[in-house]
Formats: sequence, C-alpha cells, structure tokens
Amino acid sequence: METVLITGGSGFVGRHLTALLQSQGYTVQWLGRKTDPESTIKQYTWDYKQGKIDPQAIRSADAIIHLAGASINGKKWNEPYKNEIYESRVKSTEFLFEKIKEIPNNIKLFTCSSATGFYGYAPSEKIFTETDLPGTDFLSKTCADWEKAAGRFREYGIRTCIVRSGIAFSENSEAYKKISLPIQLGFGAPVGSGAQFVPWIHTEDLCSIYANTIHDAAMEGIYNAVAPEFLTNKQMTVIMAKYYRKPLWLPNIPGFVLKLAFGEFSDSLLYGNRISAQKIKGTGFKFKYNKLKDFLQ
Repeated sequence: METVLITGGSGFVGRHLTALLQSQGYTVQWLGRKTDPESTIKQYTWDYKQGKIDPQAIRSADAIIHLAGASINGKKWNEPYKNEIYESRVKSTEFLFEKIKEIPNNIKLFTCSSATGFYGYAPSEKIFTETDLPGTDFLSKTCADWEKAAGRFREYGIRTCIVRSGIAFSENSEAYKKISLPIQLGFGAPVGSGAQFVPWIHTEDLCSIYANTIHDAAMEGIYNAVAPEFLTNKQMTVIMAKYYRKPLWLPNIPGFVLKLAFGEFSDSLLYGNRISAQKIKGTGFKFKYNKLKDFLQ
C-alpha cells in the first residue's frame, strides 16, 4: 500500500482528495504548518520560512501531492500579500526540493498544483494548451516560477506532474458560494463585459485528476484541469439564474466596482480565456461533470 503525503491537506481540495485516496486504498498523511487535533490523519509539521520540517514526512512517503499555498482570493492584494502568495508556492516548493535531496527517501512521484492563471488574463481568441507560454501579470509569473521549481524534481529521477487547475466548484466550495450567492438572493448580474471565459472544474474531477497522476505511470508533465465546456461569465450567470429561478439585474456590474473591492485580483474575474482539456482527456480521463448543468442538476 502506497503512502501519499499531501501538503495543504487540511484545505478544501486536500480534504476531498484525502477521502478519495483513502477510498482507493492509499495511506494518506498531511504536511502542514500545524496539526488538526480533530483529524484522524497522520500529520507532520513544516515551516519553509524557518527551514523546518519533520524528516519522517519525507522518509515515509512514496508520493507527494503539493497543494499548499496562500489563498489568491482570501483578501485584497497588496504588496505584502502578493509576496505571501508567491513565496507560499515557489519558496515552499524549492524548500521541499532541498529536503528531498538531504533526507533519504523512496519518493517516486511529485505532483504539484498550479493554476490556469499561468496563461494570463489578456483577452485572446485562441484556446490555450499546455504548450503555450505564460502571461505577463503577477499570477502568471507566480505560476511559471512555481512550475519551474516543481520541474527540478526530475533531477532526482522523480516522475513529476503539474496540474493547472481552474476554479474548483462544488456545493460547498468557497468559489462557488461566492459566485452563486448573489444569484440565489436575486441580485445576480454578469461582471465587466460578461464576455470573459471562466475556466472551472468540479472538485470531484479535480481530485480524480490528482489521483490519476498516482495510478497512471504514463502521466508526466503539465495538464490543464478544467471542464471541457467553454463558458463566458454571462453564460454561466444565466445558467445559474435559470437553475435557481431568479431574475438577473441589468446592467452588468462595472469593472471599476470589482477593482475597488478586490484590487489587482479583480483581473481574474474581469478577464479570462478558453483553456483546453484535450490533453488530460487524451490520457483516458473521463469527466464526471462535463458541463455546468451536469453539476447543478
């Protein structure tokens, strides 16, 4: 039975992934800044800023799935928080790389989270694939440097996968609740132009992709984790309003309102492009939720 170490295991995606892997017979352990006394999962602590880690976390693992990182929608982006977003991803990955070099281990797989923000938010007519270059904004640079740090694990002969995730939707996910709540309350409206695409994925499908990086030894490299359906912000808002049987407000919510509320983070809400899911589908992966309507129903 293989042991999978998950960083950020106590987060929303981490908990769902833990349950899935346990159901498939894996032993799951967590690596976090602190332990959760209510959890039945074996937990180890680390602090990349202080250069500290319980070495047994590395020794006992056969695979690592690296999900840890400060929330990009947790608060308004100022320079200190942008630095936290960056370092919690890039510096933590570099720290794991150094510790795997120092601590004897049997790790065969390193799977690292990333985001579709890699491609940037400049409007484009193209459909982005894993071979495209990163954008030029802050989140693009963060993802690019994050993936570069993850790619170094190949130097140790460790199979390495990178999962560029869209927005994770499920009934209780924070992203879905924030998007759907105004609609449920009857105050829904598209934001900005409404023409921006929203790359989303159901949490179950996202976790299944992470699990498949363990099962499928042929998987290596970068994979977009997005639902195959292309939806604009306006289309998504209309579908949700029909499902909840609520009216839509007119006009659209102006972009400057989001800029005032969220600062630079608002770019991820006001701009977005189409992201291809063809590569992950090419591995034989079957999405449970191909369309937003599948999830809502």
